[in-house]
Amino acid sequence: MNQQFRKATLEQNISGVHLKIAAIHRDGEHTPFVFLHGFGSTKEDYADFVRQRAFDGHPFVAFDAPGCGETFCSDLSKVSIPFLAETALRVVEAVGFDRFHLVGHSMGGLTALVLAHQNPERVISFIDIKGNLAPEDCFLSRQILDYPESDAERFFDDFIERTHSAPASSSALYAASLRHKVRAGAVRAIFESMVDLSDNGDLLSKFLSLTCPKMFMYGVEYATLSYLPLLKSSGVRLAEIPHCGHFPMYSDPPAMWKEIGDFVAKVS
Repeated sequence: MNQQFRKATLEQNISGVHLKIAAIHRDGEHTPFVFLHGFGSTKEDYADFVRQRAFDGHPFVAFDAPGCGETFCSDLSKVSIPFLAETALRVVEAVGFDRFHLVGHSMGGLTALVLAHQNPERVISFIDIKGNLAPEDCFLSRQILDYPESDAERFFDDFIERTHSAPASSSALYAASLRHKVRAGAVRAIFESMVDLSDNGDLLSKFLSLTCPKMFMYGVEYATLSYLPLLKSSGVRLAEIPHCGHFPMYSDPPAMWKEIGDFVAKVS
Protein backbone atom coordinates (compact mmCIF):
# COMPACT_ATOMS: atom_id res chain seq x y z
CA MET A 1 0.00 0.00 0.00
CA ASN A 2 1.11 3.54 -0.70
CA GLN A 3 2.06 5.07 2.64
CA GLN A 4 0.42 8.50 2.80
CA PHE A 5 1.61 9.34 6.30
CA ARG A 6 3.89 7.83 8.89
CA LYS A 7 3.33 6.77 12.48
CA ALA A 8 5.72 7.87 15.20
CA THR A 9 6.09 7.61 18.97
CA LEU A 10 7.55 10.69 20.68
CA GLU A 11 8.81 10.30 24.24
CA GLN A 12 8.56 13.38 26.45
CA ASN A 13 8.70 14.25 30.14
CA ILE A 14 6.49 17.15 31.20
CA SER A 15 6.46 18.22 34.86
CA GLY A 16 7.57 14.76 35.90
CA VAL A 17 4.96 12.98 33.78
CA HIS A 18 6.33 10.44 31.30
CA LEU A 19 4.62 10.44 27.91
CA LYS A 20 4.87 8.17 24.88
CA ILE A 21 2.95 10.25 22.35
CA ALA A 22 1.41 8.41 19.40
CA ALA A 23 1.42 10.61 16.29
CA ILE A 24 0.84 10.53 12.56
CA HIS A 25 2.65 12.94 10.25
CA ARG A 26 4.04 13.57 6.80
CA ASP A 27 6.64 15.87 5.28
CA GLY A 28 6.10 18.46 2.57
CA GLU A 29 7.41 21.65 1.04
CA HIS A 30 4.51 23.96 1.92
CA THR A 31 3.32 25.43 5.23
CA PRO A 32 2.63 22.81 7.93
CA PHE A 33 -0.63 22.00 9.72
CA VAL A 34 -0.95 21.02 13.38
CA PHE A 35 -4.16 19.21 14.37
CA LEU A 36 -5.50 18.80 17.93
CA HIS A 37 -8.43 16.43 18.45
CA GLY A 38 -11.32 16.81 20.88
CA PHE A 39 -12.20 14.91 24.03
CA GLY A 40 -13.13 11.35 23.16
CA SER A 41 -11.48 11.46 19.75
CA THR A 42 -8.04 10.61 18.37
CA LYS A 43 -5.49 11.70 15.81
CA GLU A 44 -7.34 9.67 13.18
CA ASP A 45 -10.04 12.37 13.08
CA TYR A 46 -7.62 14.19 10.79
CA ALA A 47 -6.01 11.34 8.85
CA ASP A 48 -8.04 12.17 5.75
CA PHE A 49 -6.08 15.41 5.46
CA VAL A 50 -3.87 13.43 3.08
CA ARG A 51 -6.90 12.65 0.88
CA GLN A 52 -7.65 16.32 0.19
CA ARG A 53 -6.05 17.65 -3.01
CA ALA A 54 -6.18 21.18 -1.59
CA PHE A 55 -3.44 20.22 0.87
CA ASP A 56 -1.04 18.46 -1.48
CA GLY A 57 2.51 19.25 -0.43
CA HIS A 58 1.59 20.44 3.06
CA PRO A 59 3.22 18.61 5.96
CA PHE A 60 1.11 17.88 9.03
CA VAL A 61 1.12 16.30 12.45
CA ALA A 62 -1.73 14.96 14.55
CA PHE A 63 -1.32 13.07 17.80
CA ASP A 64 -3.29 11.39 20.55
CA ALA A 65 -3.55 13.68 23.56
CA PRO A 66 -2.39 12.23 26.90
CA GLY A 67 -5.24 10.18 28.30
CA CYS A 68 -6.52 9.39 24.80
CA GLY A 69 -5.93 6.94 21.99
CA GLU A 70 -2.59 5.17 21.84
CA THR A 71 -0.62 7.71 23.88
CA PHE A 72 0.81 6.50 27.19
CA CYS A 73 0.69 8.89 30.17
CA SER A 74 2.21 7.94 33.52
CA ASP A 75 -0.07 10.21 35.60
CA LEU A 76 -3.54 10.84 34.19
CA SER A 77 -4.45 13.18 37.04
CA LYS A 78 -2.07 15.81 35.61
CA VAL A 79 -3.80 16.09 32.23
CA SER A 80 -5.15 19.65 32.24
CA ILE A 81 -5.62 21.98 29.27
CA PRO A 82 -2.32 23.81 30.00
CA PHE A 83 -0.62 20.40 30.18
CA LEU A 84 -2.10 19.51 26.80
CA ALA A 85 -0.91 22.82 25.35
CA GLU A 86 2.62 22.13 26.55
CA THR A 87 2.38 18.63 25.05
CA ALA A 88 1.34 20.13 21.72
CA LEU A 89 4.27 22.52 21.77
CA ARG A 90 6.67 19.64 22.46
CA VAL A 91 5.24 17.71 19.50
CA VAL A 92 5.53 20.72 17.21
CA GLU A 93 9.17 21.17 18.20
CA ALA A 94 9.90 17.45 17.83
CA VAL A 95 8.69 17.42 14.21
CA GLY A 96 10.51 20.68 13.45
CA PHE A 97 7.60 22.99 12.60
CA ASP A 98 8.48 26.65 13.16
CA ARG A 99 5.26 28.31 11.96
CA PHE A 100 2.05 26.46 11.13
CA HIS A 101 -1.69 26.51 10.52
CA LEU A 102 -3.35 25.43 13.78
CA VAL A 103 -6.59 23.40 13.81
CA GLY A 104 -8.34 22.25 16.98
CA HIS A 105 -11.72 20.71 17.75
CA SER A 106 -13.59 21.07 21.07
CA MET A 107 -11.02 20.24 23.80
CA GLY A 108 -8.39 20.54 21.07
CA GLY A 109 -9.75 23.95 20.11
CA LEU A 110 -9.37 25.15 23.69
CA THR A 111 -5.89 23.65 23.86
CA ALA A 112 -5.04 25.35 20.56
CA LEU A 113 -6.26 28.69 21.91
CA VAL A 114 -3.92 28.41 24.91
CA LEU A 115 -1.07 27.38 22.61
CA ALA A 116 -1.73 30.27 20.20
CA HIS A 117 -2.09 32.80 23.01
CA GLN A 118 1.29 31.75 24.43
CA ASN A 119 3.05 31.47 21.05
CA PRO A 120 1.30 33.91 18.68
CA GLU A 121 4.35 34.36 16.48
CA ARG A 122 4.23 30.69 15.45
CA VAL A 123 0.59 30.50 14.36
CA ILE A 124 -0.07 31.41 10.71
CA SER A 125 -3.83 30.88 11.03
CA PHE A 126 -6.17 29.37 13.61
CA ILE A 127 -9.15 27.19 12.70
CA ASP A 128 -11.24 26.65 15.83
CA ILE A 129 -13.78 23.85 15.37
CA LYS A 130 -16.31 24.51 18.13
CA GLY A 131 -13.61 24.96 20.75
CA ASN A 132 -14.62 26.42 24.12
CA LEU A 133 -14.89 30.21 24.15
CA ALA A 134 -17.54 30.75 26.84
CA PRO A 135 -19.30 28.97 29.73
CA GLU A 136 -22.12 27.87 27.39
CA ASP A 137 -19.65 25.60 25.57
CA CYS A 138 -19.28 23.19 28.51
CA PHE A 139 -22.23 20.98 27.57
CA LEU A 140 -20.00 17.89 27.88
CA SER A 141 -17.35 18.89 30.40
CA ARG A 142 -19.72 20.51 32.94
CA GLN A 143 -21.24 17.10 33.56
CA ILE A 144 -18.34 16.49 35.95
CA LEU A 145 -20.08 19.03 38.23
CA ASP A 146 -23.70 18.41 37.28
CA TYR A 147 -23.49 14.66 37.91
CA PRO A 148 -21.11 14.30 40.87
CA GLU A 149 -19.61 10.84 41.16
CA SER A 150 -16.41 9.91 42.99
CA ASP A 151 -15.89 6.66 41.09
CA ALA A 152 -14.17 7.50 37.79
CA GLU A 153 -15.35 4.38 35.99
CA ARG A 154 -18.96 4.83 37.07
CA PHE A 155 -18.99 8.49 36.03
CA PHE A 156 -17.58 7.59 32.64
CA ASP A 157 -20.10 4.78 32.13
CA ASP A 158 -22.96 7.17 32.92
CA PHE A 159 -21.43 9.92 30.75
CA ILE A 160 -21.24 7.54 27.80
CA GLU A 161 -24.88 6.52 28.28
CA ARG A 162 -26.06 10.14 28.46
CA THR A 163 -24.04 11.05 25.38
CA HIS A 164 -25.29 8.06 23.42
CA SER A 165 -28.90 9.19 23.84
CA ALA A 166 -28.29 12.93 23.37
CA PRO A 167 -30.56 14.48 20.69
CA ALA A 168 -27.75 15.78 18.47
CA SER A 169 -26.09 14.65 15.26
CA SER A 170 -23.41 11.96 15.58
CA SER A 171 -23.79 11.70 19.37
CA ALA A 172 -24.42 7.96 19.34
CA LEU A 173 -21.58 7.37 16.87
CA TYR A 174 -19.24 9.40 19.08
CA ALA A 175 -20.36 7.70 22.28
CA ALA A 176 -19.93 4.20 20.87
CA SER A 177 -16.13 4.49 20.80
CA LEU A 178 -15.53 6.59 23.91
CA ARG A 179 -14.61 3.62 26.07
CA HIS A 180 -11.91 2.65 23.56
CA LYS A 181 -10.50 6.14 23.07
CA VAL A 182 -10.32 7.68 26.57
CA ARG A 183 -8.91 6.50 29.91
CA ALA A 184 -11.53 6.97 32.62
CA GLY A 185 -8.81 8.20 34.98
CA ALA A 186 -8.16 11.25 32.79
CA VAL A 187 -11.74 12.47 32.51
CA ARG A 188 -12.08 14.43 35.75
CA ALA A 189 -8.85 16.40 35.38
CA ILE A 190 -9.62 17.28 31.76
CA PHE A 191 -13.22 18.27 32.39
CA GLU A 192 -12.47 20.33 35.50
CA SER A 193 -9.76 22.22 33.62
CA MET A 194 -12.08 22.88 30.68
CA VAL A 195 -14.85 24.19 32.92
CA ASP A 196 -12.49 26.39 34.92
CA LEU A 197 -10.99 27.98 31.81
CA SER A 198 -14.39 28.41 30.15
CA ASP A 199 -15.82 30.12 33.24
CA ASN A 200 -12.79 32.14 34.33
CA GLY A 201 -10.21 32.22 31.52
CA ASP A 202 -11.51 35.19 29.48
CA LEU A 203 -11.30 32.92 26.45
CA LEU A 204 -13.36 35.02 24.05
CA SER A 205 -11.12 38.04 24.56
CA LYS A 206 -8.02 35.90 24.12
CA PHE A 207 -9.39 34.47 20.88
CA LEU A 208 -10.28 37.87 19.46
CA SER A 209 -6.91 39.33 20.49
CA LEU A 210 -5.01 36.88 18.28
CA THR A 211 -3.71 38.79 15.27
CA CYS A 212 -3.54 35.80 12.92
CA PRO A 213 -6.46 35.06 10.56
CA LYS A 214 -9.12 33.10 12.44
CA MET A 215 -12.03 30.87 11.49
CA PHE A 216 -14.65 29.51 13.88
CA MET A 217 -16.43 26.39 12.63
CA TYR A 218 -19.64 25.02 14.14
CA GLY A 219 -22.52 22.75 13.19
CA VAL A 220 -25.83 24.28 12.22
CA GLU A 221 -27.31 22.85 15.43
CA TYR A 222 -25.17 25.42 17.30
CA ALA A 223 -26.17 28.41 15.21
CA THR A 224 -27.65 30.09 18.30
CA LEU A 225 -24.35 30.41 20.19
CA SER A 226 -24.50 33.81 21.86
CA TYR A 227 -21.06 34.99 20.76
CA LEU A 228 -21.33 34.28 17.02
CA PRO A 229 -22.45 37.87 16.14
CA LEU A 230 -19.44 39.27 18.03
CA LEU A 231 -17.07 36.93 16.20
CA LYS A 232 -18.51 37.98 12.86
CA SER A 233 -18.37 41.71 13.63
CA SER A 234 -14.77 41.28 14.80
CA GLY A 235 -13.63 39.86 11.46
CA VAL A 236 -13.58 36.17 12.36
CA ARG A 237 -14.66 33.98 9.47
CA LEU A 238 -17.63 31.82 10.45
CA ALA A 239 -18.09 28.38 8.91
CA GLU A 240 -21.50 26.84 9.57
CA ILE A 241 -21.54 23.14 8.67
CA PRO A 242 -24.90 21.70 7.53
CA HIS A 243 -26.41 18.47 8.88
CA CYS A 244 -24.09 18.77 11.89
CA GLY A 245 -23.89 19.37 15.61
CA HIS A 246 -20.62 19.27 17.54
CA PHE A 247 -18.77 16.81 15.30
CA PRO A 248 -18.24 17.97 11.69
CA MET A 249 -15.57 15.31 11.14
CA TYR A 250 -18.27 12.66 11.73
CA SER A 251 -21.42 14.37 10.41
CA ASP A 252 -20.15 16.18 7.31
CA PRO A 253 -16.41 15.74 6.71
CA PRO A 254 -16.47 16.92 3.07
CA ALA A 255 -17.92 20.27 4.17
CA MET A 256 -15.38 20.52 6.99
CA TRP A 257 -12.39 19.93 4.71
CA LYS A 258 -13.73 22.28 2.05
CA GLU A 259 -14.13 25.12 4.56
CA ILE A 260 -10.60 24.56 5.89
CA GLY A 261 -9.15 24.45 2.38
CA ASP A 262 -10.99 27.60 1.24
CA PHE A 263 -9.95 29.51 4.35
CA VAL A 264 -6.28 28.55 4.16
CA ALA A 265 -6.16 29.37 0.43
CA LYS A 266 -7.28 32.92 1.19
CA VAL A 267 -4.88 33.56 4.08
CA SER A 268 -1.74 31.89 2.67
